[in-house]
Amino acid sequence: MNDTKQVAAWVKSHATGTVLDIGCANRWIERHLVSGTRYIGLDYWETGKNLYEARPDIFADAACLPMAAQSCDTVILLEVLEHIKTPQEALQETSRVLRPGGHLLLSMPFLYPIHDAPHDYQRLTKHGLERDLANAGLEIVSIEQKQSSLESAAVLACLALGGATVQSLRQRKASVVFIPVLLILIALVNILGWTAARIFPNWAALTTGYRLLARKAATP
Repeated sequence: MNDTKQVAAWVKSHATGTVLDIGCANRWIERHLVSGTRYIGLDYWETGKNLYEARPDIFADAACLPMAAQSCDTVILLEVLEHIKTPQEALQETSRVLRPGGHLLLSMPFLYPIHDAPHDYQRLTKHGLERDLANAGLEIVSIEQKQSSLESAAVLACLALGGATVQSLRQRKASVVFIPVLLILIALVNILGWTAARIFPNWAALTTGYRLLARKAATP
């Protein structure tokens, strides 16, 4: 099962009621929701329109949501928090619009290259996520690594090799003669990483990112 299918199944199992998808891009998550949910797609104009051809219901800043307090049952933030200039304000806004007992579904990279530059501002450890969510009044229910340590090491190695390949081609360097070797190495690293991850135990200190479910406390 690839990562997109895993995320879709994860969202489907937790998203209920009125669902606000922040950073919705082409609204791909909408078709994976259970029937009976009300989907609201939101994206940021500068990145959503210019980088992703987003099709939201609303263009807005995640740090200033145009939503009434306690109007959503679920908020989705998939690979978005790293692109927000004021992430703590965005989490505070998420908490504000969630109903008591509502859920936040969030994923974020940890060890991963800069992307969508210059709109890539931060990475957070597991403990940093716990801190920032707690400060926003949200409690983590579950948190998991998106990839094991050996799989993550393989991904980083393949990204480095792939990046070197692309730069050699763009800059027309003499190193282009070694590109076939790099492509073979990428295939080998993928195979070795996948195999090793199924033989050796995971090391929790190294991962490409996190996927978490958080909850806003219910009122007495």
